[in-house]
Amino acid sequence: QVQLVESGGGLVQAGGSLRLSCSASGSIFSIDRMGWYRQAPGKQRELVASKGRFTISRDNAKNTVYLQMNSLKPEDTAVYFCNADVRTITNTLILRSYWGQGTQVTVSS
Repeated sequence: QVQLVESGGGLVQAGGSLRLSCSASGSIFSIDRMGWYRQAPGKQRELVASKGRFTISRDNAKNTVYLQMNSLKPEDTAVYFCNADVRTITNTLILRSYWGQGTQVTVSS
Protein backbone atom coordinates (compact mmCIF):
# COMPACT_ATOMS: atom_id res chain seq x y z
CA GLN A 1 0.00 0.00 0.00
CA VAL A 2 1.03 3.58 -0.67
CA GLN A 3 0.20 6.66 1.35
CA LEU A 4 0.45 10.30 0.32
CA VAL A 5 0.45 12.88 3.08
CA GLU A 6 0.13 16.60 2.37
CA SER A 7 1.08 19.39 4.74
CA GLY A 8 1.56 23.13 4.73
CA GLY A 9 -1.95 24.37 4.10
CA GLY A 10 -3.60 27.08 6.12
CA LEU A 11 -4.99 30.59 6.16
CA VAL A 12 -3.04 33.36 4.48
CA GLN A 13 -3.79 36.93 3.44
CA ALA A 14 -3.96 37.87 -0.20
CA GLY A 15 -0.48 38.51 -1.55
CA GLY A 16 1.07 36.01 0.83
CA SER A 17 2.86 32.74 0.16
CA LEU A 18 2.50 29.13 1.18
CA ARG A 19 4.56 26.03 0.52
CA LEU A 20 2.78 22.71 0.40
CA SER A 21 4.57 19.39 0.78
CA CYS A 22 3.48 15.89 -0.12
CA SER A 23 5.43 12.83 0.92
CA ALA A 24 4.81 9.34 -0.40
CA SER A 25 5.50 6.25 1.66
CA GLY A 26 4.77 2.55 1.67
CA SER A 27 5.56 -0.24 -0.74
CA ILE A 28 7.01 1.99 -3.43
CA PHE A 29 9.15 0.62 -6.23
CA SER A 30 9.15 3.78 -8.28
CA ILE A 31 7.15 6.95 -8.80
CA ASP A 32 6.58 8.01 -12.40
CA ARG A 33 4.88 11.30 -11.70
CA MET A 34 3.88 13.47 -8.76
CA GLY A 35 1.72 16.52 -9.04
CA TRP A 36 -0.92 18.74 -7.53
CA TYR A 37 -4.62 19.29 -8.09
CA ARG A 38 -7.03 21.60 -6.37
CA GLN A 39 -10.76 21.71 -5.85
CA ALA A 40 -12.61 24.86 -4.90
CA PRO A 41 -16.10 24.72 -3.37
CA GLY A 42 -18.67 23.85 -6.01
CA LYS A 43 -16.05 23.32 -8.71
CA GLN A 44 -14.38 20.35 -10.32
CA ARG A 45 -10.93 19.23 -9.34
CA GLU A 46 -8.32 20.82 -11.60
CA LEU A 47 -4.65 20.32 -12.30
CA VAL A 48 -2.27 22.86 -10.79
CA ALA A 49 0.38 23.84 -13.31
CA SER A 50 3.89 24.86 -12.46
CA LYS A 51 3.91 28.35 -13.91
CA GLY A 52 3.58 31.96 -12.97
CA ARG A 53 2.84 32.28 -9.27
CA PHE A 54 3.03 28.52 -8.64
CA THR A 55 6.18 26.39 -8.76
CA ILE A 56 6.24 22.63 -8.41
CA SER A 57 9.43 20.87 -7.45
CA ARG A 58 10.28 17.32 -6.53
CA ASP A 59 12.82 15.60 -4.31
CA ASN A 60 13.07 12.10 -5.71
CA ALA A 61 15.29 10.86 -2.89
CA LYS A 62 12.56 11.74 -0.40
CA ASN A 63 9.58 10.79 -2.59
CA THR A 64 8.32 14.29 -1.94
CA VAL A 65 6.77 16.96 -4.13
CA TYR A 66 6.41 20.62 -3.21
CA LEU A 67 4.10 23.39 -4.34
CA GLN A 68 5.37 26.89 -3.76
CA MET A 69 2.54 29.39 -4.08
CA ASN A 70 3.30 33.11 -4.19
CA SER A 71 1.14 36.22 -4.52
CA LEU A 72 -1.88 34.23 -3.45
CA LYS A 73 -5.34 35.44 -4.37
CA PRO A 74 -8.73 34.69 -2.80
CA GLU A 75 -9.60 32.64 -5.89
CA ASP A 76 -6.76 30.26 -4.99
CA THR A 77 -8.84 29.13 -2.01
CA ALA A 78 -9.34 25.39 -2.39
CA VAL A 79 -8.46 21.98 -1.08
CA TYR A 80 -5.13 21.00 -2.61
CA PHE A 81 -4.53 17.35 -3.36
CA CYS A 82 -1.33 15.51 -4.11
CA ASN A 83 -1.39 12.82 -6.81
CA ALA A 84 1.23 10.27 -7.74
CA ASP A 85 1.54 7.48 -10.31
CA VAL A 86 3.32 4.66 -8.50
CA ARG A 87 4.67 1.20 -9.21
CA THR A 88 4.59 -0.86 -6.03
CA ILE A 89 7.08 -3.46 -4.87
CA THR A 90 4.44 -6.17 -5.14
CA ASN A 91 3.62 -5.39 -8.78
CA THR A 92 6.15 -3.35 -10.69
CA LEU A 93 4.34 -3.81 -13.99
CA ILE A 94 1.25 -1.84 -13.00
CA LEU A 95 1.18 1.93 -12.68
CA ARG A 96 -1.46 3.02 -10.19
CA SER A 97 -2.64 6.48 -9.24
CA TYR A 98 -2.77 7.47 -5.57
CA TRP A 99 -4.25 10.55 -3.90
CA GLY A 100 -3.54 12.31 -0.66
CA GLN A 101 -6.28 13.37 1.71
CA GLY A 102 -5.99 17.02 0.74
CA THR A 103 -4.95 20.14 2.59
CA GLN A 104 -7.06 23.29 2.85
CA VAL A 105 -5.69 26.58 1.59
CA THR A 106 -7.73 29.66 2.40
CA VAL A 107 -6.74 33.08 1.10
CA SER A 108 -8.44 36.04 2.73
CA SER A 109 -8.93 39.35 0.97
